[in-house]
Amino acid sequence: MIKNAPFRFSDFESIELTYGTTDSLLNSFDSKSGDYQYLTNDNKLVKDTLKMRDDDLLYLHRKAQELGFWNVDDDMTTKRDADNPGSSIPRYILKFTYKDKSKEVVLDADYEGNPKMKDAAKSTIDHLMTMLAEVKAR
Repeated sequence: MIKNAPFRFSDFESIELTYGTTDSLLNSFDSKSGDYQYLTNDNKLVKDTLKMRDDDLLYLHRKAQELGFWNVDDDMTTKRDADNPGSSIPRYILKFTYKDKSKEVVLDADYEGNPKMKDAAKSTIDHLMTMLAEVKAR
């Protein structure tokens, strides 16, 4: 099953996560470069370098596979207009990059589409955020 999976860890290159409010996506992480920046509670932008181990990346790859991340819609955003600008709604952009292809999902926290797809995407993001906290604590 794993050998025939659409995304194989042997082809893995990087994970990128960008998140914040829809008008300012200031928080980001890139596993390839190790660049990690985030906004603190007192609105200070902190830039750091975090290096994940291969085991960390394998864990995240397998979690994404287990949760069905490869099957979720790429665009899980809420339609905005003048009455609902959504400037304070959190948005997450998660991208897994492999040699020949990649999977990028854009998720708004208030997305009202298929709850199973939203849960799969949000759970994958939550696992990555937890892993970032663990790596930072090392």
